[in-house]
Amino acid sequence: MFPYLPIDYEKIFLYAPVGMCISQNRIIQSCNEALCSMFGCTAKDLIGQSFLVLYPTVGEFERTGTRIVPIMNEKGQYSDERIMKRANNELFWCRVTGRGLLRNDPHAAGIWTFADMSTKRPLTVEFTPREREISALLVGGKTSKLIARQLDLSPRTVEMYRSKLMRKLNAANSSELVQKLLDVHS
Repeated sequence: MFPYLPIDYEKIFLYAPVGMCISQNRIIQSCNEALCSMFGCTAKDLIGQSFLVLYPTVGEFERTGTRIVPIMNEKGQYSDERIMKRANNELFWCRVTGRGLLRNDPHAAGIWTFADMSTKRPLTVEFTPREREISALLVGGKTSKLIARQLDLSPRTVEMYRSKLMRKLNAANSSELVQKLLDVHS
């Protein structure tokens, strides 16, 4: 039998094997080693910074912030897979999961986890910011109609982007497109 050891929550947070951070109003208040390693920076580089530093563009940061509010207000948490940006500007697929700590004000305070998916899902083609958003929603199982509603676009515009993505990835149909976006390697 092992001796009882007190639980040190600070150490658990700092050394967790998944990237973690605590935020207030989309500003990083604290982060762990795994998050710093994943994004190629130090805690000093991230603490006090807006989540914007982790996004490829300002538009993606703003649209994601707007998109998650109603979902977090309803469910209390949010999760998706999206393309993020490391400190060296390398783009990569990342699973992001968060929980708001204040009901009906999800950006006020939250805890977030980040999982680097680049080894299983390498980014092999260059996407525009809108293509990245639509790709993330397609991977999440959303239909063109739902994507259009969520991004405040017309379904026809979403279909146009889906067609562009199919050409870029040489996909014959929508299910092949999703499979190629997932591009999961064994």
